[in-house]
Parts: sequence; structure tokens; C-alpha cells
Amino acid sequence: MKSSKNKGLFITLEGGEGAGKSTSMAFMQRYLEEGGLQVITTREPGGTELGEALRELLLHRHDQPTGVDAELLMIFAARAQHLEEVVRPALAAGRWVLCDRFTDATYAYQGGGRGVSTGRIAELEQWVQGELRPDLTVLFDLPVHVGMQRAQQRSAPDRFEKEGEGFLEKIRQCYLDIAKTYPQRVRVIDASKTPAEVQSQLLTVLDIVLT
Repeated sequence: MKSSKNKGLFITLEGGEGAGKSTSMAFMQRYLEEGGLQVITTREPGGTELGEALRELLLHRHDQPTGVDAELLMIFAARAQHLEEVVRPALAAGRWVLCDRFTDATYAYQGGGRGVSTGRIAELEQWVQGELRPDLTVLFDLPVHVGMQRAQQRSAPDRFEKEGEGFLEKIRQCYLDIAKTYPQRVRVIDASKTPAEVQSQLLTVLDIVLT
């Protein structure tokens, strides 16, 4: 996971609702750029014109019922375009990529939350990504009820937030299971702490990568 300034790394940020990923990504970007690295930030679903259109359908079109299989395929369609248009070119150019959510979110939301089999997601992952996997994943973990309180203060609930705490608890547990399965890649941050304490945890993780 260690890198030099000549090699871009792919870092993903994961976590449930209200975990503070956007604020943390901005902090991480500043810190890495101050160290002389070229950094781009992006998100999933999204990051491209097609991806953002699919994001709108997936998160905000409450009047448009979407089947589980269609939801899964839309996410991977957005991901395929995102990889081709944004992520792979940036990494090839030696830039670091910070991405708000990636395929771990699919395992958590569509797998843990919706009940889609791990095997089905893995097949699409291999088809769309090939051998590409994040070099580092930062998982922002906090109790669901805390995240929901924060999310409600931020904006109106999206389609996934409206599923309720039972659905979101399944997602959190799936994320924690992923962290246990891939301890070298996934670093867990206690996102229930104060912003300063979260940033301190992030610095520890980033300094390990940069050493």
C-alpha cells in the first residue's frame, strides 16, 4: 500500500449515512496536495455525465420504482463509465484518486441491504473492473442512529435513507465484515468522534501510506 509520488493510488471512502465522508475527503485532499501530490476527487454513483444522471435516478427518483436487479446494473453501468472516463486515466497519469464510495458500497447496500448474492456482485465486479481494486479503503463507521440524525440535519432523505434503520444496520454490519475480511486494505475510522479526532485518525492512516 506504500507509494511514491510517481505512482497514483486509488483510495476509496466508505461508510453509512451521515458519516462525514465529504468533509473528510476534502481534508485528505488538502493534506495530500500539501505533500506535493496530484489529487482528484470523485464519487459513485456519479463522476461522469452518465454517472450523475444514473445517480439522480438511483437516489432521488422516489416516484420511479426500481427493481433490485435494475438497481445493481445501473450502479455498475455508472461504474464502468466512471472507470473508463475518470479513474483509470487519472491513475495512469500518476494522480491519486479519492473516491466517495466504490464497489464495497455495492456489497454493503445491494448485498447486505437488498440481499443480492455476493457471487452475483463479484461477477459484475470482475467484468467491469478487471484486476483494479482500491489500494486503500477508509471506512467511516458510526452507530446508525447517530448517522441518521446527522443526515437529517444535512438534507432530505434519499431512497436508501428512507428504507429505515433495520436496512441501514445490515449495511453497517456488511461494511464491518468487509473490514475484517480485508484488514490490509480497509482501515476503520471511528466517525462518531469530533471532527478533530476524526482528522487525527485520518492522518495516522495517510502517514502509513506515505511512509
